[in-house]
Amino acid sequence: MASSSSYNSPCAACKFLRRKCMPGCIFAPYFPPEEPQKFANVHKIFGASNVTKLLNELLPHQREDAVNSLAYEAEARVRDPVYGCVGAISFLQRQVERLQKELEAANADLIRYACNEMSSQLPSPSLVRSTSRRIGNEGGGSYFQNPGYSHPYSFPWDDNSSGNMNESGGGGGGGSMTTTLLSQ
Repeated sequence: MASSSSYNSPCAACKFLRRKCMPGCIFAPYFPPEEPQKFANVHKIFGASNVTKLLNELLPHQREDAVNSLAYEAEARVRDPVYGCVGAISFLQRQVERLQKELEAANADLIRYACNEMSSQLPSPSLVRSTSRRIGNEGGGSYFQNPGYSHPYSFPWDDNSSGNMNESGGGGGGGSMTTTLLSQ
């Protein structure tokens, strides 16, 4: 920011404090005369002498960020004297939590819709079982192979929660053919 003393106009801080703005004024680059309320809020909350001490302790490249932070906190304290910017942060955190819950609900609805669409387009389990062909097995069981049929999701008629495949259709795998073990 340009120094306001070059225009022979005091910075907002010097104008507010009713003092002459010197060429090396520490406030001039950060409190231009066009923003008098910015310094008024900072002065009201933190005090001019505390801000001067703070700015003198900081490196020049850190000062602008510090003044912006002070101005934000001061404005928040003026608007909400009890909570200040913590109130704004709490409000935003609650809003994020609410939006996350809405997103989770929307995703659940989307998954439910996708599963309903897929299950309405798939043949019934009895139809799948009747079109399967039997393959013998020396181990005493029989395998039914469903030609060209697979589904990547588990459905209500699948019982894969215990790791065993049941008679009513499919292991829920993503291969090109679904194989079901039937115990005899």
